[in-house]
Amino acid sequence: MSEAPKKNTQKKPDNSKKTVTKTKSAPKKIAGAVRVRAKRNTTQATKTKTTTSSSNKRVILSSFFLVLLMIVAWLYWSFERSLDLNGKSYIFSVEKGQSYNQVLDKMAQDGVIENVYLAKLYYKFIKPRPLQTGSYVFKEPISLLKLLSQLAKGEGLMMAKITVIEGITFKQLLAQLAANEQIKQTLKDKTQSEILQLLEIKEAHPEGLFAPDTYIFALNETDVKVLKHLYAQQQKILQQAWQSRAANLPYKTPYDALIMASIVEKETGAAAERPQIAGVFVKRLQLGMRLQTDPTVIYGMGDNYDGNIRKSDLLSYTPYNTYKINGLPPTPIALPSKEAIQAALNPQVNDNIYFVAKGDGSGTHIFSANLSQHNQAVADYLQARKGK
Repeated sequence: MSEAPKKNTQKKPDNSKKTVTKTKSAPKKIAGAVRVRAKRNTTQATKTKTTTSSSNKRVILSSFFLVLLMIVAWLYWSFERSLDLNGKSYIFSVEKGQSYNQVLDKMAQDGVIENVYLAKLYYKFIKPRPLQTGSYVFKEPISLLKLLSQLAKGEGLMMAKITVIEGITFKQLLAQLAANEQIKQTLKDKTQSEILQLLEIKEAHPEGLFAPDTYIFALNETDVKVLKHLYAQQQKILQQAWQSRAANLPYKTPYDALIMASIVEKETGAAAERPQIAGVFVKRLQLGMRLQTDPTVIYGMGDNYDGNIRKSDLLSYTPYNTYKINGLPPTPIALPSKEAIQAALNPQVNDNIYFVAKGDGSGTHIFSANLSQHNQAVADYLQARKGK
């Protein structure tokens, strides 16, 4: 028996459902497109906002640099433009204890500085060293910056030149300082003791304590400061020479050497003879002989000396008359030079114990080891004087 044909049980696709599905996806695509457009619009808005912000920043930055440039230009102009000194030199004196602000205020009053606040700000920024006292001279053309720089460095100080001659006395030194119009006088009518106190010097007598030389000081420097400098210089010279002194010298202290140096200074004007002169006096002290040197007699006479020394003067006692006293006088008799101090501490000692001037105008001497040689040299000297 034949089987009945099998029915095709396979389901046919449901086209209606498929159609419905396609119909439902359309709104989703539309919504997606809207979102894309919205995103694009947002991005464009963000870009526009960013561009605007960047543009504003550039404007602000440009303005800042422009203002900064204007400030720099103004500062440069203020510092570098020439000051008006009315075609003259501007002289300004800085007194002891004055500050930069006080000096700048005075310059502003004088009409030299227009912007005193800017000048003060400059010093506050650079923190300069303390002001140097004295008189400054500023000459055209000069800018504010150059003026401030010179003042801070101590440049432009008006200087005074002082030459102290070796062999002068302290009294003569005071007279020289008093006659110098470039030095501020503060010691008028002061006694020697008062002067030593002002100078803070421990020695009881000022003679010989100040170094002769040529010095440069600020204009209108005080006489006290000048003397302090000369004293410090002499102490330095004396201590250095004392450290390198020869052996077996008849000095107990550097001050003894200073006394000897002053005698050597007064005895000869020939620099090469100083060690020989010192050697004669050192030899005499070592032998227990009196120095018997005329310059000490003259110093002891003081104002009574009239340019001539007599036998009666040699026989008259003073603490400085080395014809009457043993050893050294109590103090120096003049301002000895560095070379005289060196000679006193490094003398050329030999058998010579006498000397007398040659009398030929050379300023040199004949040295002798005994009295007979010396007497002959004295006779030759007197004969030379008669021949003139």
